[in-house]
Amino acid sequence: MKTTVFFGALTAAGLAAGMVSAATLDDVKARGSLNCGVTTGLVGFAAPDANGVWTGFDVGVCRAVAAAIFGDPTAVEFIPTTGQTRFTALASGEIDMLARNTTWTFSRDVDLKFEFVGINYYDGQGFMVPKELGVTSAKDLDGATVCIQTGTTTELNLADFFRTNNIEYKPAPIETNAEAQQKYLSGACDVYTTDASGLAATRATFEAPGDHVLLPEIISKEPLGPLVRHGDSEWGDVVRWTLNALITAEELGVTSTNVKELGAAATDNPEVNRLLGTEGELGAMLGLDADWAMNAILAGGNYGELFEKNIGENTPIGLARGLNAKWTEGGLIYSPPFR
Repeated sequence: MKTTVFFGALTAAGLAAGMVSAATLDDVKARGSLNCGVTTGLVGFAAPDANGVWTGFDVGVCRAVAAAIFGDPTAVEFIPTTGQTRFTALASGEIDMLARNTTWTFSRDVDLKFEFVGINYYDGQGFMVPKELGVTSAKDLDGATVCIQTGTTTELNLADFFRTNNIEYKPAPIETNAEAQQKYLSGACDVYTTDASGLAATRATFEAPGDHVLLPEIISKEPLGPLVRHGDSEWGDVVRWTLNALITAEELGVTSTNVKELGAAATDNPEVNRLLGTEGELGAMLGLDADWAMNAILAGGNYGELFEKNIGENTPIGLARGLNAKWTEGGLIYSPPFR
């Protein structure tokens, strides 16, 4: 979700990022675990269950990276971050990577000096309202009180949309999704706006999800993905190609249930062999074992498995693949080749 709007803060965080040394992979290996920044709680993407175990679509990316490095998807510490604290945590080195439904923008890439390693969810900003309001379009929200997370691009997108349509609104600033949910359900705001996927995830936790509707307008592009600090290309490669391994595995039909069998001996598909380490030296190029990608896929499945298990149409969140379908099926999910 979104972009910090105060460029002084951006620059300060960027300078801090520049002071963090490279060799992150060595540090992670020496520590024995990955420190992965996630949201404070968004069901389906990143949230602790009743036993305190973190689960979700973004959590799956963290576990895949840990598995690629250590062969163990549990070798990861999850660090909850808000829209305001996430970038400081990454820039300072408190976390090794951020997997927190964060939008790839120019200022984050350039001014903050972060490196987005790919996109794991193509999203856009939407609006949720109680059905009883009888609103069918965001253009009917003149004078509404809108819950909006601080430190996000949501603020700018919202202001642009209302100004363009010559309507007014009253912002109700919130820090976390839990706070937004509480305010929205109590009636302290008429509308909640954030990424459409986040709205669907939030609505799924309501006692009566059917009493709330997502309006048809999508007012922004929000390409979400994991990111690391500038200045350590080797570490960026590890995170990037782990995500790409999950995407490629789905395309090649490699799943959590057949990956061990496919990796036991060379297949007749050279790219499967390179991916699973039975051919070539891709693991060594990353500073990892030959079975790094196999372990990443075993951690929670390929991209499609992670999607369907955590946020797909058969979950309470109920998201269709849409833009997040494979490129061979009309979507945008696409990985460079493993060769």
